[in-house]
Amino acid sequence: MKILPALLALLPAFAYSSGFRLDSAGLDAVAGVSVELPPGAVRSGPARQGADWTIMIYMNGKSNIEPYALADMNRFETVGSTEKVNIVVELGRSRGLENDTAADGDWTGVRRYLVRKDDDKERITSPVLAELGASDMGDWREAAKFLRWAREAYPAKRYMFIIWDHGWGWIDPVKPGDNLAGGGSSKSISHDFETGNYIKTTEMGKILKEAGRVDLYASMACFMQMGEVAYELKGLADVIVGSEEVIMLPSFNFEDFLGAMVSDTGAGAEKAGTYLVDTYHEMYSRPENAEMLAQYKFGAQLSAIRGSALRGFADRAGRWAKAVIRNGDDGALRSARRDVLRFEVGDEVTDPDKLISFYADIHHFISLYNAALDRTRPGAPAAAAAGRELQDWIDRKLVIRNASLGSDRTGKSFSAARGVSLHIPGLKGELLPYYPSYGDLAFEKATAWSSFVKYMENLE
Repeated sequence: MKILPALLALLPAFAYSSGFRLDSAGLDAVAGVSVELPPGAVRSGPARQGADWTIMIYMNGKSNIEPYALADMNRFETVGSTEKVNIVVELGRSRGLENDTAADGDWTGVRRYLVRKDDDKERITSPVLAELGASDMGDWREAAKFLRWAREAYPAKRYMFIIWDHGWGWIDPVKPGDNLAGGGSSKSISHDFETGNYIKTTEMGKILKEAGRVDLYASMACFMQMGEVAYELKGLADVIVGSEEVIMLPSFNFEDFLGAMVSDTGAGAEKAGTYLVDTYHEMYSRPENAEMLAQYKFGAQLSAIRGSALRGFADRAGRWAKAVIRNGDDGALRSARRDVLRFEVGDEVTDPDKLISFYADIHHFISLYNAALDRTRPGAPAAAAAGRELQDWIDRKLVIRNASLGSDRTGKSFSAARGVSLHIPGLKGELLPYYPSYGDLAFEKATAWSSFVKYMENLE
């Protein structure tokens, strides 16, 4: 099976102008979440310099999206660090790759910055704190080094960590080199095109175990808001923000999000996560951006979820999958498999009807399955009840904030996206035999989800 290349949506016409205000979020104060630490993790200590937040952005531009890395760095500078909010960046770029740009002096390698406010949107003026040469930004150890340095140099009451680059959900082929299916770029997150390396899903948790847990983690990368990915961060991040779908460039609404953070420095992790989701939704809601989504036949989605609710999510997902298999209502499964909202792992030419796409919203899948159930089957009540229990947990416990808009090219509304996806096989092709690393995932160990996947793949 050949995995389709991710659709890279390079959209320089996206509007940047601010339209978000703090009161537009309609927020009440949000209580903090108690999280059990895993062995070896370090809890954030009190800030020695009086900062409320240190926002740490691991920005891998050593790829075909280098121009957008530089553009986003300039967007950070429209706000800049303050006495209460430190914004620190490790930024990498290279020369000679697709979409290479000579902007900002055409330097190469990896640099660390403290972001300072300026009015020049074409040139990075923040001070360079370190030149790291040709560091491998696809190595999780480099990310951990950056976090340890940032926490020591810029201590704060709370910490946010962002990985900025391509993302491919849970998919982890054999390293190093191309994946087993021959797709080349279908790798989890932070693809260093110079070294061919990337950060595996199972290595995301290693970063935070090595460098210390964070209050808020965000993937500025496609497809990463999956149960399989988030579960690797269980106990290591209070709040996890990401998208079930492609994140079209240019990325998050950094101007308004960082503006909200410096205006509300006392915000806790849940409120900060809500700001990130709400500013993203506001950006895509602007008429010119909504029109572009429609032109490219994309939906947009971003959610913030609680790390403390992941264990309950996995428990209920595992129970639901077992109940569905026991029920044996293959007709209901086929119906849900056909109609569920799936995410963009291909394009309009290679997969026009999304028959291959293998990431789907689990809440929507359950709704479709329950609607199609044969109620006369002995196992139907248990399967339906287990599904409702999982949906209720997603709505009430797991998801803090979910925002979506638009429709995909098959006409499915993104209002069906409820905040977290899982691996659900498409109607064409098998996947797991090509990716034996699925068995290494903490989510799989907690749920045996692959049993459900294989059951689905065997449906006639």
